[in-house]
Amino acid sequence: MPSTSSIRRTACGLASVVALTLSLTACSDSGTGTAAGAADSKVADPAAAPPQDASMAGMDMPFGPACSAMPAAGAGSFSGMAKDPVATAASNNPALSTLVAAVKQAGLADTLNSAKGITVFAPTNDAFAKIPKADLDKVLADKAMLTKVLTHHVVSQKLTPNQLEKGSFDTLAKSRITTTGSGQAFQVNGTANVLCGNVKTANANVYVIDTVLMPQ
Repeated sequence: MPSTSSIRRTACGLASVVALTLSLTACSDSGTGTAAGAADSKVADPAAAPPQDASMAGMDMPFGPACSAMPAAGAGSFSGMAKDPVATAASNNPALSTLVAAVKQAGLADTLNSAKGITVFAPTNDAFAKIPKADLDKVLADKAMLTKVLTHHVVSQKLTPNQLEKGSFDTLAKSRITTTGSGQAFQVNGTANVLCGNVKTANANVYVIDTVLMPQ
């Protein structure tokens, strides 16, 4: 008659065919192997798993204090935004509605959606609200000025968090912005804080910021 140990190993072999993700932990002589494997299988989504160390936080996933406010599902979620080009993706985020309206008014939606491999520093509605109304209305009424302000937030390459640690980048407005920081804390031009960074869209990396960047 086969030993208890032999029967356990045979059962584990069958389990690995059904669920390969459990095979490394289930097929042990310990009676707890299957339970441990089941626990591991719940962390299948990399976005749900904690980073291995602080320096890697945000390298391949969104990071920052405002990321928790993003929708968990739908077009405005991280997975939903990753399917759309950047202007379309931003339009599905209620916190960016002022930016989206400004982009449409400047006629830049198609330009941003068709651009390849860009980074957008996206001011929130609250960021625009910091600007005195008279000044904001003046910018919104001047298409050339509005275009310059908006393209000052766009860099023609996809920037990773590592590149933001101490960087200086040309924008589509033919101006420059600087970035500083580390880990999950970054600033742009020394004034704008990154609230939720490394958000992927179909053609861009997005860093949501709390202050509008004004070109010199």
